Formats: sequence, structure tokens, C-alpha cells
Amino acid sequence: MKNQQKTILITGANKGIGFEATRQLLQKGYFVFIGCRTKENGEEAVNELKSEGLESVDYVIINIREDDSVAAAAKEISSKIDFLDGLVNNAGYVGGIPQNASEVSIDLIKDVHETNFYGTIRTTQHFLPLLMKAPQPRIVNVNSDMGSLTLHSDPTYKYYDNKMTAYCSSKTVLNSYTVMLAYEFMNTKLKVNSISPGFTKTGLNDYKGVNTVEQAARPIVNFITIDENGPTGKFFDENLVELPW
Repeated sequence: MKNQQKTILITGANKGIGFEATRQLLQKGYFVFIGCRTKENGEEAVNELKSEGLESVDYVIINIREDDSVAAAAKEISSKIDFLDGLVNNAGYVGGIPQNASEVSIDLIKDVHETNFYGTIRTTQHFLPLLMKAPQPRIVNVNSDMGSLTLHSDPTYKYYDNKMTAYCSSKTVLNSYTVMLAYEFMNTKLKVNSISPGFTKTGLNDYKGVNTVEQAARPIVNFITIDENGPTGKFFDENLVELPW
């Protein structure tokens, strides 16, 4: 398969927000690679979408915590397409609770950061060569408003009392990476943004969230498909409102 449609890779896309973002992009005419950790998960996700009449989809096995796995995924996708139009770094991990700052273990912090921060960087760096061959490459880093230091310093913030040290800090440094990457490529066609899909009902929070996956996927789809006039190096919520760092 060579590029006949705009093509997106979404990590952690066999379920939850990533799966719904895949569905919405397929409905818009994109081809999507579902990034997942096992063949079984990939086949199940692809078969479900194809049963809905959405055919432009495939899966790739990728564990963003492992360099060899990400390298193999990049090699596989590069053998199938000439360039990648968009990368959605969606795979994420909350970690156990509580995560109060005075007692959270270094091991837990490392564990959460390995997925949310290092995994995102690892995936981005491996796929950048393929992305930069695209006419208008896009990257969306799926983040959380809980990564905002400004909001966490405001007692009126609705999640002010949810100070999950490992998780929140991983999203804060991910925002930093978004800014640094956007700056590095500011004079190119690449656009990269952080998107908070909101507190969503997914397995990450035992389905205790407020937003539906349909609501959560919309801003991701919006920013992975923005045109040349769209922003870069910014942070937005599920309503497309810019968030403070």
C-alpha cells in the first residue's frame, strides 16, 4: 500500500479514546494504523471497524516503552507507505494511587514517565523521518489539563485537589516537550500540539470519567487534521479552548 489517502498512526488505539479517534478519522476518509501491543488486540479492533464498513485501517504492533518495538513498527509502516501525515501519541498510563508528593515512590514515577513521556519521545523520534516526508505533517500529543502548572496553582480549578504526582508531572513534562519540538520545527510544515481530551470514561480511570469517548476524540481529530493556518506549540482542551501551561 502506497499513499492513496492521508495516513495517521495512533498509539494505544485498540480501545478507548484512540479507538474512537480512529473511527472518526476513517469516517473522514483517512487511512489509520492502529498502534497496539498485541496481534489479538489489533485484529479485534480492525475487525470491529471493518464490520462497520470502515475498511481503510490496519494495525501495527508497538510497545512505546521498548525501543526495539518502536523501531520495528516504524520499519513496518515505512515499508507500506511513502510518508506519514500524522502521529497521535495517545498511549498513556495513570499508575497506582495514592500519588501524594511526600510518599510516591521513585519507581512509580519512573514507570508512569516511561509511557507518558519517554514513550512519546521515543515514538516521535522514530517516526519523524517518515512524517517529514509528508506535505503537511501533524503531531498530537494527548495530554491532560492536570498537566497544567497554572491550573494546579489555582484553588478554583475543578481538579485542584487531585495532585497525582507521578501522572501529573508526566503530563507537565510532555507539555514541555511539545513546546520544544514545535520550536525546533517552527520553520517547517510540521505542526505539533498538546490536546487534553478531558476527564473521559475509559479503562484508564475505571470508567469514572465525565466525557464520552466521542467527545474526547473530537479535538484530537480536529488538530491532527488542521490546515496550514492552524496553530503549533499550543495546549487545548476538549472544547478547543487554549489552556495555560
